[in-house]
Amino acid sequence: MNALTRLACGAALAASLLALPLHAATFQGIVTHVTDGDSLWVRPLGGGAPRELRLRDIDAPEICQAFGEQSRNALAARVLHRQVTVRSRTRDNYQRTLAQVSLGSDDVAAWMVGRGYAWSYRYRGRSGPLQAQEEQARHARLGLWAGGRPIEPRLFRKQHGRCK
Repeated sequence: MNALTRLACGAALAASLLALPLHAATFQGIVTHVTDGDSLWVRPLGGGAPRELRLRDIDAPEICQAFGEQSRNALAARVLHRQVTVRSRTRDNYQRTLAQVSLGSDDVAAWMVGRGYAWSYRYRGRSGPLQAQEEQARHARLGLWAGGRPIEPRLFRKQHGRCK
């Protein structure tokens, strides 16, 4: 095997290892900051620096997008400075930890979708795991479904890029 082949094999191995999920980690912590409707920071009760998390299974409006600030404010009102349980498994494309966050027995992502502050995350055209909550919010015209036809964040990012 020549040096170029070894380098290519090493890069392929590294890429495949990055795609593997992290070891599942569960911890309790306090929400210290809410960035937007699906991103927050949690300081573990056991100590250490706050960790940036992205709520798994949802996509909230970008902060510079219509309804983005309302989505962030709803998440902040629900969890900021409160104790939550975090179950993490993997990272997203921006290296944020994807996590299920619970406030008591409530799944925070399901709460956000069910009240019309976010979409159930779709992957390769498939309905997301919180599709039933999204349909209920649409039908009840809650949150971003109250008026007009909101643009999904992934389409917004394609058209306008990420918020600065």
